Parts: sequence; C-alpha cells; structure tokens
Amino acid sequence: MVSIYDFKFKNRKGEEVSFGDFKGKVVLIVNTATGCGFTPQYEGLEKLYGEYHDKGFEILDFPCNQFGHQAPGTEDEIHEFCTAKYKTTFDQLAKVEVNGDEADPLWVFLKSEISEDTEPKGMKNKLAMKAISKMPGVSKEKGFIKWNFTKFLVDRDGKVVGRFGPTDVPAEFEEKIKELI
Repeated sequence: MVSIYDFKFKNRKGEEVSFGDFKGKVVLIVNTATGCGFTPQYEGLEKLYGEYHDKGFEILDFPCNQFGHQAPGTEDEIHEFCTAKYKTTFDQLAKVEVNGDEADPLWVFLKSEISEDTEPKGMKNKLAMKAISKMPGVSKEKGFIKWNFTKFLVDRDGKVVGRFGPTDVPAEFEEKIKELI
C-alpha cells in the first residue's frame, strides 16, 4: 500500500526532498501562483505557519503555472516575491503540474485520497468557482484540481484528512489544524 511518506519532490533549488522528512507533523500542501486573485491567501498561510510551526505544522508551497499562467517566474523569483510582499517564512518548492499527463505523482496521490474540494461558502465564492469552471483549460473531471490555492491537509500519521478549494481562506480551516496539532 502506498503511503504519502513514499513520495519525493524537489525544493526550489532542485534538490530532492522526501515526504518522509515530515513524519509526525501536520502538513498543509498548497498549489500556488503569484499572479492569481487568491494570492493574498499567502498572508493567512503565513499567519498559520507562524502560529503553529513550532508545534509541528509545516506548509509545502508548490508553485503551479498550469492555471492561467499565473506563476510565470523562476522558483527563486517566486520565493523573492513571497518573502518581500507577504513576508512568508515557509519556503516555496519547485514548480509542479497538478493535473494531466505531467502531474506530479504526489498530487496524483493527494487527488486520489480526497477527490473533491469543500463546497464554496457564500455566494461570492460560489460565483467565483462557477466562473473558474468555465475558463479554458479547466478540467471538469472528478478529482482534478480546479485552480490555484487548492489545499490538502495531512495529519501526523500521514493521512490526508482535508481538501480545501481555492476560495477557502486559511482562517476557515484553522480549527481543523488546531485539532490535529
């Protein structure tokens, strides 16, 4: 049986990292983009990281240029943007694709564990997701990532316990993180 701890990925310098390095930690995995309307979520992500990192919480930030080409820079340019504009202290990793034939194996696994985002809350968020679903290149297939800032929450035992959509801001699932810490 495949475990999340079997996966490896690249950091922004191109070095291989094992998910096994995060055993025993609560991990939030996010596909991000610096030119997206959801990019201000970096503020909330950094707030969570600052609050819970010392208690065993990690954020794995995977830039993804697959949706509207909204992460066009290099990994270092993306990192500089995030640290300068949003004062992030968690690192950004190497860019990945999350859908399609070139999808990163970790993301294929995550989607197989929880195949749908949470239902958007509020009319504004529902309308935003409806508009996104009509954009060119957005997959209608079950399980596919719909847009940037889809988030997966992994507990200390390596079980994927939550999938949050692009409109779910970090404060909305902070309680779930607190429960897992």
